[in-house]
Amino acid sequence: MTAPATGSRARATGLRPWLFAPVALARVAWLRTLIYLYVVFDVLVVVTDPIPHGWVPVELYHPVLVRQVLHLPAPSPVYVRVLLAVILLSALVAATGRLPRIAGLICAFGMLDWISNAFSYSKIDHDHYALIIALFVLPTVGRARYRDVDVRTEAAGWAIRMIQISAVAIYFLSAWAKMRFGTWGWANGSTLIWALTRRPNGLAPWIASHPTLTHALQWLILVAESCSPALLWLRGRALAAGLLFFLGFHASTYYLLRIHFLPLVVCLFAFMPLERIAPYVASRRTARIGRNNPVTSR
Repeated sequence: MTAPATGSRARATGLRPWLFAPVALARVAWLRTLIYLYVVFDVLVVVTDPIPHGWVPVELYHPVLVRQVLHLPAPSPVYVRVLLAVILLSALVAATGRLPRIAGLICAFGMLDWISNAFSYSKIDHDHYALIIALFVLPTVGRARYRDVDVRTEAAGWAIRMIQISAVAIYFLSAWAKMRFGTWGWANGSTLIWALTRRPNGLAPWIASHPTLTHALQWLILVAESCSPALLWLRGRALAAGLLFFLGFHASTYYLLRIHFLPLVVCLFAFMPLERIAPYVASRRTARIGRNNPVTSR
């Protein structure tokens, strides 16, 4: 008889090794700073609707499901301004690495309230999904420092994997929605032409005047979104190429259509080896000192 797997052998079965693959705490530290600073930019520049919603008649307020489940109140002028202050303060504190659990969770619940407020007046965007997930999973890691390059933990690995999965889900579910409502005909339709003519900019009118080109671009979008889960398994140059493709995609949509996916783009940094930043900066500094002091370097 074969003895049952125990200890590390038992833990190595199933999805656990993939979901909890240890990641350097330094990556969490860099990603945390990037995401929390983006939150400040997001509430002040990108999603500012909750402030005027405080003065909107309550009859126009149709709370999304999460607000109903959590019994979040209808916006009021005082409520939204206090909420904004709470988000800004907690995000700035969390960005410094201090009180990562408390400040992080306050920021996460505050942003959930803020974003669900913005989406409770008929228009719902999908680009903030990964950001909200990131805000809830990052506090679970606890303290993480830029110099923790060699300190790898399963907690950090799980948080990073959840952010990666949520970012990929935005692409894949977007393709699924296209197929669900437009079937294969979506790729041969005029969606892109309509978008380009609605917001003409730069090359947009020229692209819109070539239906064959727009159909090819729509097929490219559909195939790329459908294949996006591959990012979760790619490594090295292949992963870098995939990330560059999607970053280029977002840059082109912003240039042509003035449509950005900044919350999603920020979360794509979870795929990048951010833990290499500190060692790289240190090596460059050492090399520069050596060039400036040739005698000392000997």
